[in-house]
Amino acid sequence: MEEERQKSIIESILFAAGRIVSTEELQVILEISEDNLEYLIENMQKEYEEENRGIDLIKVEDGYQLCSKPKNHEYVFQLIDKRNTPRLSNAALETLAIIAYNPRISRAEIEAIRGVNVDGTIYKLLEYGLIEESGKLDLPGKPMSYKTTTDFLKMFGYESLEDLPQLPKYKMDENNQIVMMPLDEQ
Repeated sequence: MEEERQKSIIESILFAAGRIVSTEELQVILEISEDNLEYLIENMQKEYEEENRGIDLIKVEDGYQLCSKPKNHEYVFQLIDKRNTPRLSNAALETLAIIAYNPRISRAEIEAIRGVNVDGTIYKLLEYGLIEESGKLDLPGKPMSYKTTTDFLKMFGYESLEDLPQLPKYKMDENNQIVMMPLDEQ
């Protein structure tokens, strides 16, 4: 099958799916290798950029999805129901960051870090689909643990959790005070 036809099929699949389509699904449908698929996707991404198109082809974890260009947000946003857009408080953003950097963390561990009750915040993040339950921990009482979802990755523009910015390290100074280490010393 010719390259342009394969690109056309990939674009149709991603458009029709309206969700993240895994690399494996695309390989099976097109009957091509992972290397060949990556080559096609990279070419499509370059074409979308060079032609100044209104869509992007993004990678999220082990799959791909079509989305509108971020620079067109103000126009697309007018069409989308604004009530569905999560409005995240500082507490929700803090909790979300803790979960993103500590997958499989319990509510009690989050509360120990934040110093406040997080029941309502966890409920809202679950409702928005930004976090999900990731199983019970092997601790007394078998507490539920949480992790971020692919919706979190899409909302913040990451392919995977490995793309999160590195957290600063800290050390104790001569007065036993916590001091952030410069990034070049980490």
